[in-house]
Amino acid sequence: MKKIVSSFCGRIFLGLLVGLGLLHSPALLADASPQATRVACIGASITYGHGLKDREHNSYPAWLGRWLGTNYNVRNFGVSGTTMLRQGDKPYIQQKAFADALAFKPDVVIILFGGNDSKHPGPGSLDTNNVPNNWQHKADFVPDYEAFIADFRRANPAARIYICYPTPAFPGRWGINDNTIHHEIIPLVHQIAADTGANVIDLYDAFAGRKDLFPDTVHPNEVGARLLAAYVYTAVMGRAPPFGHE
Repeated sequence: MKKIVSSFCGRIFLGLLVGLGLLHSPALLADASPQATRVACIGASITYGHGLKDREHNSYPAWLGRWLGTNYNVRNFGVSGTTMLRQGDKPYIQQKAFADALAFKPDVVIILFGGNDSKHPGPGSLDTNNVPNNWQHKADFVPDYEAFIADFRRANPAARIYICYPTPAFPGRWGINDNTIHHEIIPLVHQIAADTGANVIDLYDAFAGRKDLFPDTVHPNEVGARLLAAYVYTAVMGRAPPFGHE
């Protein structure tokens, strides 16, 4: 298990993004070549691009695809509101996107879950009434996550797996709980990485203190989504993305 991107690098990237934030190009990515490396972005609303004015161009998978170029086929399999927990209120494995992602047989799998899994009534969120109690099933989080990774390795035994620490909540809404994310879910994701040999992308420390990038306290804005893509690109490629060459 290896942590890919440090918070120090994040501060450098943020400076670059702020400087280039008004220069991005909305151009569509050219069709990937038939031999392109297949990249699946798996997750909930942050992966999907919830709250972005043009998620097709401004979600993190969209930025990742433009930066990677035509030698990579990047697809967004995000489904808003979904959980890794199979007993959560909206399990990802029950969505069509899950079957589609497996059929894609990705060479690179980027997994970002945890916010919706953290939902439960009680302090720590702006909304605490009439919310799901997904975290009552926390004992299943590790086995459910490890089974999820195993499904993608069966689809493509050579797949490289990256699992993300969830982004912070400031403090959270709809029952999403930052305290649960920080103190319970992240240690479990760390354990999962150690058990499975998956790579870790630390998105929690990357966005710590950046409440300004999360207007609804949970979902990043356009600048935040682009920064998230920069962390993922660096994890996959081992270098900073080609800022300004979209």
